[in-house]
Parts: sequence; structure tokens; C-alpha cells
Amino acid sequence: MKKQLLITTLCSILAIGTIVGCSQNNSAPGSSQNETQGMETKKTEKATSNKQKITLNEVAHSIFYAPMYVAIEEGYFEEQGIDLTLVTGFGADKTMTAVLSGDADIGFMGSEASIYTYLGGTDDPVVNFAQLTQRAGNFLVAREPMENFQWKDLTGQHVLGGRKGGMPEMVFEYILNKNNINPATDLTIDQSIDFGSTAAAFSGGQGDFTVEFEPSATALEKEGTGYVVASLGVDSGYVPYTAFCAKSSFIAEHPDAIQKFTNALQKGMDFVNTHSPEEIALAIENQFSETEINTITTIVTRYYEQETWKDNLIFEEQSFTLLQNILEDSGELSQRVPYEHLVNTSFAQTAASNK
Repeated sequence: MKKQLLITTLCSILAIGTIVGCSQNNSAPGSSQNETQGMETKKTEKATSNKQKITLNEVAHSIFYAPMYVAIEEGYFEEQGIDLTLVTGFGADKTMTAVLSGDADIGFMGSEASIYTYLGGTDDPVVNFAQLTQRAGNFLVAREPMENFQWKDLTGQHVLGGRKGGMPEMVFEYILNKNNINPATDLTIDQSIDFGSTAAAFSGGQGDFTVEFEPSATALEKEGTGYVVASLGVDSGYVPYTAFCAKSSFIAEHPDAIQKFTNALQKGMDFVNTHSPEEIALAIENQFSETEINTITTIVTRYYEQETWKDNLIFEEQSFTLLQNILEDSGELSQRVPYEHLVNTSFAQTAASNK
């Protein structure tokens, strides 16, 4: 039995050897083609290995950040030699933790997080190098349509707000103060509900109004349980709502990667500023496969019409000053931080000049 098995094995080896020999000795054109394919594969593998690997942690996955997703879907990061891994942090605290720990190379969140971290004491501050949005991205939703809504209509009302110290809540309070409404005494702001659960709570009967990001605001309208009556982005004015940041040590060690990353973002910004909401929606559709294209288009149109996105990525000093004013008004700022300590505009300026 063993002998028979051995013979069978030897025959198999000889057969394989014959096939290999034939393939090597047969037509030269076929061999050249195989060799060429092999070389092309190696070239592709080498090109991939030469790309700069970057892990980006975003505070949330939202249509609000359309220019970034355009840059991903249109291949702008790949063009710049960036192999990008996108991770959603689900909160500025978690995104900042990922950056500080080194789990993420770049963070994308509200810049107030970098201020809090700086004031907390650090030898390696997290520096903002590119601003994406220039308006708040949330909306005030009421239980009934209110064509002539005014902010004073919130007096005595119960509003589902945002986390204390977070940009959504601070911008909301900033608007209230601008309209001579005391956030502490003139209405009730419920800050006890998790950021991602306020829409469900409102739909379930809690609150007279709720402050919602998209797609929650549109979803409430679609189900008939809520109606958008005001845009916090419009009524707060131009606010540096979100920006890209990295530890100063990472920026110093990888300036070329930061520049290429910023170049790709600028191309995404150029796209949203030169295309229609319908075209932008189609470009980012793959990022939101669970959302119907009509809904994506509706949301993009809202952000588009209120000039949510800058035409460049430069985080200007007046914007940083306004941000600290908002923090101060909310009682969240213990002391001012110099602009030049937490903002580096050189990469954004270079990207803008190369448009």
C-alpha cells in the first residue's frame, strides 16, 4: 500500500515537473507576458508601499463634512500619495484621546478640544492646521411648523440641547445671548441626553424643541414629528466649527504628509464650491449607503445654501478669537490661549496658493 502511494506521489511530481517544463520551454511571447504581468504587480505593490499611511479620526460621520468625503471618494488623497484610514470617534473627547495616544495621526473635531487640552497642560500640544466648516451644522427643530420663528419664542420652553462644553451647546447659548435670552433662566435646556439620542427622545415626546444635526433633523421632518424652524449656522454667523489637527511633534516629523493631506482636502473644498448640491450628493453617496440619495441631496443643499464650507482651509486669527469668545461666554474658558500656539496656517496657505 505504501509502495503504491509512493509511486502515485512520484507520478504526480513528474507530471507537475512536465507541465512546468512545458510552460517554461514553450512560446517566448507567453513567458514575456507573464513576466510583464509580474513586474506590473510588483510595481503596484511598491507604489502602495510607498504611500504615506495616515489614520484620521473624525468626531462624527456626517454629511456636514462633505468636502472631506469628496476628497476620499474622488481619489484626491491617493493622488497625493496618502493611504488614508478613516475612523469615527463618536465624540470630541474620544477623537482627542486617539490623537494624544497615537492611535490616530490626525484628528478632526471642534477646535475647542485643542484649547482644553492645551490648558490642561501638555508638552506636545495638538495644533490645528486646516479649518473645514465655517458655520454650525445643527438646526432647531420644533413640534409644529413655525414660518415666522424668532428666538424669543424659546422663552419658557423645554429644549433638548447638547453636551455641556461642546460646540453644539455653546453655539446655541451664544445665539441665545445674542438675542438677549438668558440660557440659565429664560428657558430649560436638557443636557442629560446623549448626543445621538436626542432625536429619538424628541420623537418619543420629550421637549418642545430639539437641537439636531443632520440627518436627524431631516429624518424628524420626514416622519412628521418635527420641523426645522431655524439654522444655528445662519444665526450664529461664521464660526470655526471644525478643523483638522495633529500633535506638534507629528507635524514636525511629517510636514510632507501634512502638506499632501491638506492639498487633498483643498481639492475636496474646491469641488464643493464648483459643483451643484446634486453633484456633491452623488460624489459622497458611497459614504452614506444607508441614506437615500434624495435625502443626501436635501441635506447637502441646506449646508450649501448657508455657505457652510470655506473656499480655503486657512484658520484665521479672527475666527480663533471668536471661538474663544464663545467659550468664554459659556463659562468654559479659564484663560485665553495665543493663536500662534494652537494654529499653523502654512500648510493651508500653500494648498490654497496651488489651486
